[in-house]
Amino acid sequence: MAHSDSARKRIRQNRSRNERNRAQRSSLRAAIKGLRTALAGKTPEVQKQLSGVESRLDKAAKTGLIKTRQASRLKARLKRQAAKTA
Repeated sequence: MAHSDSARKRIRQNRSRNERNRAQRSSLRAAIKGLRTALAGKTPEVQKQLSGVESRLDKAAKTGLIKTRQASRLKARLKRQAAKTA
């Protein structure tokens, strides 16, 4: 158990940041999964979804949720899959 006020505050901050990061990561994964199912089903809204997922990946990399190279790797792979289906 934390003894100082600053340690208690740090625990509160870590808890809220953990919840926020978990929610954002889950939302990002759901968006990527939705795009992949759209790619498999060959729906016409693929380009719109792709641009949305790309912006989410960029924002996640910018805020430190995922690493920059991971975001660019995912974007490249998704673009390649979208080009194959188009």
